[in-house]
Amino acid sequence: MNNYETVFILTPVLSDAQMKEAVEKIKETLIAQKAEIVNEENWGLRKLAYPISKKSTGFYQLIEFKATPNVIDILETQFRRDERVIRFLTFRQDKFAAEYAAKRRSLKSSAKDIKKEAKTKENKPKEEND
Repeated sequence: MNNYETVFILTPVLSDAQMKEAVEKIKETLIAQKAEIVNEENWGLRKLAYPISKKSTGFYQLIEFKATPNVIDILETQFRRDERVIRFLTFRQDKFAAEYAAKRRSLKSSAKDIKKEAKTKENKPKEEND
């Protein structure tokens, strides 16, 4: 199994529920092909570098997964059939890219832990010093 990363852009006219439904459909396609989803990130609504189909923004989504090479053809066919997807890019990660992605995920999770810890400290009542 190879490590892959796919980034796709959904049309900005979708509601939040429709966007989540489109992402779930892509994830279901991967799971049906016995791919292991490693990471998923929603980058939100961003400005496009150039207009695509007269749209200047789009919802960006990243999915990292492990799969066999034949899954990519099925996934990209699904992207082409779904009218909500305006652009996509899938590539196989080499060992350096896979290591970098793992490091980035661990840094991101540790940053979340630090934020949670800071919030819990703020919410605790302060002890009075006598």
